[in-house]
Amino acid sequence: MQPTAEAAWAVLDTVPDPEVTALSVRDLGIVREVFCGEEGTQVVLTPTYSGCPATEVISDSVRQALQDAGFGPVSVTLRRAPAWTTDWISEEGRRKLREYGIAPPGPVDDGASGCGASSSRSGAAPIRIRPRGVDCPRCGSGQTERLSAFGSTACKAMYRCLACREPFEYFKPI
Repeated sequence: MQPTAEAAWAVLDTVPDPEVTALSVRDLGIVREVFCGEEGTQVVLTPTYSGCPATEVISDSVRQALQDAGFGPVSVTLRRAPAWTTDWISEEGRRKLREYGIAPPGPVDDGASGCGASSSRSGAAPIRIRPRGVDCPRCGSGQTERLSAFGSTACKAMYRCLACREPFEYFKPI
């Protein structure tokens, strides 16, 4: 019996992102398409950014997981356009980020995006130096302050909750 795309998607739910291991590559929204046919399985990935150092590891992990599950041969293609956006993170992924202690990003197109953001997808958006409404992933309070524009990686910022006093990272919307 030939493997199905639906079964391949289920396997991809088990492939962790190497940076935030609480998320799968599917939760992160970087798996764009999966095709299963007589010639094997093809997967299309969109990296979170074009210079992401984990792209090779992610491609190899996706290929290996699918081959181990009987989907071989597997080819992985990178598609950089349209560019990945945090809007592609699934609701399940956002929940997992909160549980992991990272505040998930808000919608990119809501006008609350980080520094230099504008939205060509929906017209002009105001430029915001600091995003509005970053809630603490631990206690849910909206009383937070940014400590640093950058956290452990460039895509995250360091915040502190003024209610529970706990520090946390915020995944910036892009």
